[in-house]
Amino acid sequence: MKKIIAVWALSILSLIIAAPRAVQAQQEPTVWIQIAAHPSLAQAEARARDFASRLPDVSGFSLGGGWYGVVLGPYSRTDAERVLQVYRAERQIPGDSFIAFSRNLRAQFYPVGPVETTPVIPPVAEAAPEPSQSPAVSSDFDDESPAEARRSEARLSRDEKMQLQIALQAQGFYNSSIDGSFGRGTRRSMADWQAANRVEPTGVLTTRQRQSLLDQYNAPLISVGMDRVEDAAAGIALSLPTQEVTFARHESPFSIYETSGDLGAQVLLISQPGDARTLAGLFEILQTLEIVPLEGPRSRQGNSFSIEGRGKGMITHAEATLRNGEIKGFALIWPTGDDERRARILTEMQRSFTRLDGVLDPTAGADAPQSVDLLSGLEIRKPRLSRTGFFVDATGTVLTTSDVVAECSQVTLDHDYPVDVILNDTPNGVAVLRPRGTLAPMDVAQLATSAPRLQSDVAVAGFSYEGVLGAPSLTWGTLSDLRSLDGNQGVARLALAAQSGDVGGPVLNTNGAVLGMLLPRQIGSQQLPDGVSFAANAQALRAILERASVAAVDQSDDQGQVPNAELVRKANGMTVLVSCWN
Repeated sequence: MKKIIAVWALSILSLIIAAPRAVQAQQEPTVWIQIAAHPSLAQAEARARDFASRLPDVSGFSLGGGWYGVVLGPYSRTDAERVLQVYRAERQIPGDSFIAFSRNLRAQFYPVGPVETTPVIPPVAEAAPEPSQSPAVSSDFDDESPAEARRSEARLSRDEKMQLQIALQAQGFYNSSIDGSFGRGTRRSMADWQAANRVEPTGVLTTRQRQSLLDQYNAPLISVGMDRVEDAAAGIALSLPTQEVTFARHESPFSIYETSGDLGAQVLLISQPGDARTLAGLFEILQTLEIVPLEGPRSRQGNSFSIEGRGKGMITHAEATLRNGEIKGFALIWPTGDDERRARILTEMQRSFTRLDGVLDPTAGADAPQSVDLLSGLEIRKPRLSRTGFFVDATGTVLTTSDVVAECSQVTLDHDYPVDVILNDTPNGVAVLRPRGTLAPMDVAQLATSAPRLQSDVAVAGFSYEGVLGAPSLTWGTLSDLRSLDGNQGVARLALAAQSGDVGGPVLNTNGAVLGMLLPRQIGSQQLPDGVSFAANAQALRAILERASVAAVDQSDDQGQVPNAELVRKANGMTVLVSCWN
């Protein structure tokens, strides 16, 4: 039944388009429907073949910048809009497909051979006419005589003239200043545009030619329903992609517009009362959200900030400004691989952004369900995993376990301080980290210089619950053996019930010296019994630090036992939460 319905829909589509085709082909400029884009030629060719196996009129063109597009067409503009509507409704093409123009298409890669420049969907009852290799100039572009075109052009405002220059510049025809003055350079660029669109190059655009030029330029905005939205509660008005996002709720400090299309886009309007400290706090808070990826530039200067995050298939741009005790701005979350359209949408949002009277009520959304993992109903970014580490010198160098730094986009200390992995000794399970900025640890590990006594008391300092409690805790046990089960003398065996978050933490004796670093309880595919743990000993750690060109701090042999409170203070001062982020 599904197949029968699809065939019926295609037949109806042919009837809709075919009947007026002879007239429309002479009235409207040629356009295409872009349905896919890939940075790989091989991938684009494969996608074109896949679409061609079930749809007519499939072609592939280079788009420039290393990208390759798959398109349907060519069609008249009216036909293209109908094809786009039907194919979207039948889910034959992606929901983010949009109308593209010939000027944006470069070398053809699929199918091999010349591109047909007349519509190619035939009527149901009769064969399609043989396509012309030299199509007639579209009469749509002949709506005015040159004298009438000049008179209609004279009625344009300066802003309208500047918009035409911007459109010509965006398509590569104009490279001079945007001044709204139609001098020799602008006239030459208009003639070049006319020639490229196969009409007489008079250098004066008719009313319909001007509209076609602006349609070409604004195609990315038209494809997402860019329209002005006023959010009175937030005191903000701006243009939004209304086909892709829709208002969901107010939850201070955000007015949240959730995805309503196939792209997965989102928009946040930022609106709250505050001062410079509030702005700084908002700048930090935004970067904790899952929708703001870690990679990308951040800038806070004076009374404004901007954030760009790239990763996890999305690009997020956020900006806000403090003015007269009110902080207002927005965040645009857009999928990767659609950079040209995203850039146009972002520019239009910035251009149209208007501050209205009022600010979002700070209590808005206060009755919504609360969660420690959510901020204003938005998911807070959580690390892939967190373990423990400890400072080994006054500059903030840290020792931790190898598993916490594997396959991470970013590694941080206490969630706030990014670090670089300067050495990862995976055979011994130890990594050395160096902070990107200057840190001043409260305390530094002092490695033991003499062999510990068997059955002596030891304690591990660690974030047992991966930072949930906010501070390290001590877990006590005893030293069972100076070697591992397989005889490795660089590893000590402990009788100690540690948690997974404790891994990487310092193992201390009652004198406050660090005997080693706690290792994971799983060795290969074997899980250790409860109450059994292993630690890389001080001698092994010293050798790893030497390889990383870090001078270890040794404890003198005559150091006596320290009070329990002092041991806790030392452990808290040297122990740090290490997190892996993706």
